[in-house]
Amino acid sequence: MVHGEEMKKNLVDQVSCWLKIFDDGSTDRIWMGPPEFEFMAKPVPAHEEFIDGVATRDVAVDEVSGLSVRIYIPEGISMDGPKLPVLLHFHGGGFCISQADWYMYYQVYTQLVRSAQAICVSVRLRLAPEHRLPAACDDGYSALCWLRSVAQAKFAEPWLDAHADFNRVFLIGDSSGGNLVHEVAARAGSERLDPVRLAGGVLLHPGFAKAERTKSELKKENESPFLSLEMVDKFLALALPIGSTKDHPITYPMGPNAPHLDELKLPPFLVALAELDLILDPELEYIEALKKAGKDVEIFNSYGVGHCFHLNKVTVEMDPQNVAKRELLIAAVTDFIKRH
Repeated sequence: MVHGEEMKKNLVDQVSCWLKIFDDGSTDRIWMGPPEFEFMAKPVPAHEEFIDGVATRDVAVDEVSGLSVRIYIPEGISMDGPKLPVLLHFHGGGFCISQADWYMYYQVYTQLVRSAQAICVSVRLRLAPEHRLPAACDDGYSALCWLRSVAQAKFAEPWLDAHADFNRVFLIGDSSGGNLVHEVAARAGSERLDPVRLAGGVLLHPGFAKAERTKSELKKENESPFLSLEMVDKFLALALPIGSTKDHPITYPMGPNAPHLDELKLPPFLVALAELDLILDPELEYIEALKKAGKDVEIFNSYGVGHCFHLNKVTVEMDPQNVAKRELLIAAVTDFIKRH
């Protein structure tokens, strides 16, 4: 090899404009799509001063594993005021892309924190294929256990110590983060979390799928840069344990390979749906399975929009109707939090 010459890497797979995988096992998650969308996949630096009514800070949860969280807190709260509910947030990305500090989440969760007057703790999840499932599930549950440690005064976090109501902790997740809401809630149901109490779970267009093609998946008009059939297939092939199909319990929790829903202790759930979601059919199947199992589940529908439309600032703000639909979604989540 010539001195200074780098070993050439060969591309072995690519997933849409989101992910490249090379023959040496390395990955590249630099946005490859239209440049006007790139800012949404860029990190927003944490700011402990209030900007537009919200402050944020990044906190290391586990120095050994590298697990960390981003905390959002609304302006105007006082030390002697009422404690605020805590939203433990799991980002989406098909378990393979995306980070808690990306602008697409920042712009939505700052809005939700203001609306719900809540603290958001967004978990930086490990990504596949470097870390296949259940790594992200483990990270989500570890973050919940960290909240318990803070509540028990075993770990100091000033914002949470001063303002968090640990009796009202909600799990919330977008897309594949919705899968984690189910997984973490199911795991927590068999554990003692005192003094933490899971008050509810919010699944925003959860990333459920199964091996058999569904009618909604076959509708080409339901595809978008945020979710295509290629992305569903390739991301889940990279994320699920080797040898698994989409009938795995993490992606198909109402399927025959998953624990029976009626045997799980789950908090009340709000499941948000989008009429044009590519994976709408598995989401509907999940809701019906929850109802059949006697679980407390509410539904919120957004019509005329696709998968996780609320995260796509560009397309939302091109249409005043979509702005209104995102406002309605945030209002529905806010209402669910206030009622629980």
